[in-house]
Amino acid sequence: MADGWSEPEAPVEVHPEVAVWAAKRRTRLHGMFPGEHLVVPAGTAPVRSNDQFYRFRPGADYTWLTGDGSRGGTLVLDPDGEATLFTDEPPRLGSSAYWADRTAGVVWNGPRADLVSLGRALDLRCRPLAELPDVLRGARRPRLLRGVDPHLDALVPVTDPAADADLAVALADLRLIKDEWEVAQLQHAVDVTVRGFEDVVRALPEAGGPGGERWLEGTFWRRARTEGEEVGYHSIVAAGWHAAVLHWKENTGQVRPGQLLLLDAGVEVGTRYTADITRVLPVNGRFTPVQRDVYELVRAANDAAIAALRPGASFRDYHWAAMAVFATGLVEMGLLRCSLEEALDPQRQLYRRWTLCGSGHMLGLDVHDCARATPARYADGELRAGMTLTVEPGLYFQPNDELVPAELRGLGMRIEEDLLITATGSRNLSAALPRTAADVEGWMAGLS
Repeated sequence: MADGWSEPEAPVEVHPEVAVWAAKRRTRLHGMFPGEHLVVPAGTAPVRSNDQFYRFRPGADYTWLTGDGSRGGTLVLDPDGEATLFTDEPPRLGSSAYWADRTAGVVWNGPRADLVSLGRALDLRCRPLAELPDVLRGARRPRLLRGVDPHLDALVPVTDPAADADLAVALADLRLIKDEWEVAQLQHAVDVTVRGFEDVVRALPEAGGPGGERWLEGTFWRRARTEGEEVGYHSIVAAGWHAAVLHWKENTGQVRPGQLLLLDAGVEVGTRYTADITRVLPVNGRFTPVQRDVYELVRAANDAAIAALRPGASFRDYHWAAMAVFATGLVEMGLLRCSLEEALDPQRQLYRRWTLCGSGHMLGLDVHDCARATPARYADGELRAGMTLTVEPGLYFQPNDELVPAELRGLGMRIEEDLLITATGSRNLSAALPRTAADVEGWMAGLS
């Protein structure tokens, strides 16, 4: 078994431009913690069942700082800002691990680039992962991004929990503003997602049998795997009353003519940036009058929210702009039996029964990006050029809601766009998809 092997081809799967951008990001991070050791791991694949693992996806902070996708990889910034990436060396030809190691063996898992080739592609010094424990033992009170790799959490004693937490917050704060390379990756993710939505529309005639939601989920997933890496999150493929369930992920229902299909899905591309888009589709290609009225109310709220996006605006402004449209519409529909002023009272939020949640979130390497950012920079802060976020106000009428007319029960409506804050306002990255009810119908007719 040890003899007769030629050197396998092992391409380096690194985006050719990422190294330059990742180096700039590491410099910014070091500037926040000069003179300290910083440790950012990629993480490991969690167990799915017994000896089966989920497909590995590196942590967003590690990806942002390195561009690498190595399972178990760890980035260390030393006190002078010099960066070293520690990762597994592929088993050498002739070693028993080459053919016998089910976890790392080349015969079992395919060839991987050696550390020299990987370091050249990433413009990073790479060292074997086995050397990392000695390096960490020699570091004075390193800051570790905890909760990503349990082995590192156990290896590095907690000396100052606040220091480790500060590192996590700093990374989230830095990632709030996307550089131009990141914006291009997000636009690519959106463009592939648009093609996935088109695939789903074309597949609607095939989804009429049992498990139609499953069929459409698989249709979108095929596009994600063909042109990207994976879906960025569990797709929501919700027909009929399932659309009123905000996070319907079972995708087990039937898809029938006359129903609406709410599709909330996003492709994660190879650089691990993801889109997050929602459209509501009439299964037979035409909205009923009631469906159209509710859809256009949601679209008007979405328009108002987008109009509120600009640098210097409060992050929460676009949510309140959407809620003002919803409150007005719900009063006019007779569902809110009060004045508009009462409906908009922030202490009561009477419209909340049918809107339920916020109107968007940051977007990037994670679908809910930068969640650990300082509130003053994110949820309680102001929008800044370079931020990317979703706008997704929705109305949800539960099938057992006796406060609404029967024709509204079970309707769920959400339109979700992905936007970039620019110097003067915003740019809709997902503008290639139709927004108005008439445009949705025309788009579906053209695809079918």
